Amino acid sequence: MKYLFSLLIFVFKLATIASAADPQPLAIGSPAPDFNLRGVDGKSHRLSDFSSSSVLVVIFTCNHCPTAQAYEERIKQLVTDYKSRGVAVVAISPNDPQSIRLDELGYTDLSDGFEEMKIRAKDKAFNFPYLYDGENSQVSMKYGPQATPHAFVFDKDRKLRYTGRIDDGEKPGTAKVHDTRNAIDALLANKPVTVEKTKTFGCSIKWPSKRDFANAATDEFAKEKVNIDELTLDQLKAILANKTVNYRLINVWATWCGPCVAEFPEFVNMNRMYRNREFELITISLDDLQRKQNALNFLTKKQASSKNYILNGDRYAFIESLDKKWEGSLPYTMFIAPDGKILYSKQGVIEPLEIKKLIAESLGRIY
Repeated sequence: MKYLFSLLIFVFKLATIASAADPQPLAIGSPAPDFNLRGVDGKSHRLSDFSSSSVLVVIFTCNHCPTAQAYEERIKQLVTDYKSRGVAVVAISPNDPQSIRLDELGYTDLSDGFEEMKIRAKDKAFNFPYLYDGENSQVSMKYGPQATPHAFVFDKDRKLRYTGRIDDGEKPGTAKVHDTRNAIDALLANKPVTVEKTKTFGCSIKWPSKRDFANAATDEFAKEKVNIDELTLDQLKAILANKTVNYRLINVWATWCGPCVAEFPEFVNMNRMYRNREFELITISLDDLQRKQNALNFLTKKQASSKNYILNGDRYAFIESLDKKWEGSLPYTMFIAPDGKILYSKQGVIEPLEIKKLIAESLGRIY
């Protein structure tokens, strides 16, 4: 009996934790939970700020999710089409940035931090308030979004009349049923919403309770094997020809090069972000061949489990073979397409966001 009682207590605790971590969507007919959240415009936004609107649409979305990115233009169009009819649209990012692993960022250049939200809003010219709830996700938990994006449509009395998907086609141009628009149209016409609830599809919400899952990635990355191989000029030609389906990011560096060492972790992060797609990072050390172990020691400390090489050949012939435009200064970075076309090249320190944007656009941001 004592064991059974302890088991019941344990199950109850697990249920409580699960409930707190994965809240259920707000029930139809419920009042809109209040909020006071900062937006990318530098202002605080409250529920009461939208009191004059006949209909309020609250959409939970984020930067990194490919499905969320696929809906950005449709959300903007929603604002344009309904603004003059008294409909307000506000977007909230529910995700805790500390609960996101690097290998969950394969379709984006940005994670879900507040400063990154500012960048995305500017890049995409958002015409709606974009609010941050990632510090504790408390507001989002009251609404209970299940994926990004997830729409909640409230009537003039701020009672929930629809919750679920925006439409039935995640890929732009494929939707046949426009559920959120249908709900808005019904409310504007003072009619009941025919379909009050639908399922959602997209990335799971990165609640603060998922930080342990994200932190586990650190241990996983640290266990990956790190190697370095010798590279001949003939092998370099094959790498540059790139007869593969992968986009290749090539970083030329050396242990004695201060800027190389300083920027190297950015390449490690990019490898972790995009390597599960058609992408590979190749690093090439120009250390003397007798310093191969030193180069490997550095790569190991940086947990660089990418494809790593050290040159076995003449440096000047290497420089000429890699890129005739390269003057020979380190670091040097190239990004090449599957057909070998050079999409980017730079002598000197990179701007990581510029590279990540190029990678994301080349690979594609949506499924």
